[in-house]
Amino acid sequence: MPTRALIWLKRDLRMSDHAPLSQAAACDEALAVFVIEPQWLRSPEFDPRHLAYALQCLRPLRDALAARGLPLLIRSGELPEVFAELRRDYQFTHLFSHEETGPGWSYARDRAVARWCRAAGVDWRQWPQTGVVRGLRRRDGWARQWQRRMDAPTLDAPARWRAPSGWSPDALADLGDFGLASPPGLPPAGEAAAWNDLDSFLLRRGRHYRRNISSPLLARDGGSRLSQHLSFGTLSLRQVHQATEARIADLLGAGDTEARAFAWQLRGFAARLRWHCHFMQKLEDEPEIESRNFVRGFDGMREQEFSPRLFEAWRHGMTGYPMVDACMRCLNATGWINFRMRAMLVSFAAYHLWLHWREPGLHLARQFIDFEPGIHWSQMQMQSGTTGINALRMYSPAKQAADHDPRGEFVRQWVPEWGSAAYPSPVVDASGALRRARQRLAAWRNSPQARAEAREVLERHGSRKSGLPPTRRRASAAVASPQLGLFE
Repeated sequence: MPTRALIWLKRDLRMSDHAPLSQAAACDEALAVFVIEPQWLRSPEFDPRHLAYALQCLRPLRDALAARGLPLLIRSGELPEVFAELRRDYQFTHLFSHEETGPGWSYARDRAVARWCRAAGVDWRQWPQTGVVRGLRRRDGWARQWQRRMDAPTLDAPARWRAPSGWSPDALADLGDFGLASPPGLPPAGEAAAWNDLDSFLLRRGRHYRRNISSPLLARDGGSRLSQHLSFGTLSLRQVHQATEARIADLLGAGDTEARAFAWQLRGFAARLRWHCHFMQKLEDEPEIESRNFVRGFDGMREQEFSPRLFEAWRHGMTGYPMVDACMRCLNATGWINFRMRAMLVSFAAYHLWLHWREPGLHLARQFIDFEPGIHWSQMQMQSGTTGINALRMYSPAKQAADHDPRGEFVRQWVPEWGSAAYPSPVVDASGALRRARQRLAAWRNSPQARAEAREVLERHGSRKSGLPPTRRRASAAVASPQLGLFE
């Protein structure tokens, strides 16, 4: 019986190192499809810039696939209904895709697709795309599994696919088709753009990576700027890992002091690739953390005191704290801000304003072009103090400004009314707000329930020593925890 494959593209918009595409090349016939799902467009994390960026990634991919005989279909509708409709015209026997660690709606959708495949007699095969391990029972040995997966040979793009007769690539949708306005200023998208960013970082821009990533002025060029490429899959994490390790080896082989210093900078970046998947694994293992506290003993700590007025001031960049407002306005306008400033925004919302992390997290998810659910929700809780196992990080906006914008260039760029009567007064007193936050958190974190649950969180989600890069540690009210950052 002939094998007919349907490749379901999601957040893996590339040709190379793509197991579903490689497997489909061995089938008798193959088609690829990207589905614009109403569930995605309705989800609280969605912003039109996400769809706009995905479409930018799809344009060169569609043409590259077509040149090798594989039509890319662009469909809109609920799943699995779209698959059922396609199967009436194309009797595919296999559905190929990558695994996905996403929001709750994507988990529910995948369960519905699995039920449909079983009922329809379609063989659905999924491959891992990152270091996240599906069905993991214990974290012991996870780092070794990550290393084996990242060191495995990458897959070349197939030379040719065989399409069924009468099929051709679909035209790309437009945001206007969904009643959405096109956002301005999206970064370069697609597989070629991703490789350009990776090459320029490894060869030139990463020379002072460890220093530059903390500054909103320097990180835009001195950071890797690969996070959106990994989020939309225009590069695989394995490709980035192997290219980084090869560049480090070349620099160390050069033997001179400058090359060794550059290698040390890139080693810091390589460590973040490991932590990238470590955080995603938490959502994979416990999907509920996108909407509830890691430690249920913290339930009720902030929810009843949520202030819509303070939340609105925070999300519009009108708090009266110039560094906070500049970072938020930059993010709202461009879809990106460096990690240190992301952490400061969350810290300010959680401790200065005493806001529960869910609504601020949804606002940030909509703004981030590189929104990665697993990292995002783990970090929102980590920076808000509700994991029970991480040190509290209460960032001072004044100190961040002094350290990373000492001449006020960044603030003046994004808060031009700073220093005038038009700029609002501070919405809270910083020192008083932080003093109250520390007192409240100490009481909650030291409760018997919270301490017991924190031990359970550590057992289920905590990092293990073997295989993960060492990190600086300090004591917290519960257990010691590494000072970590998002991948940048």
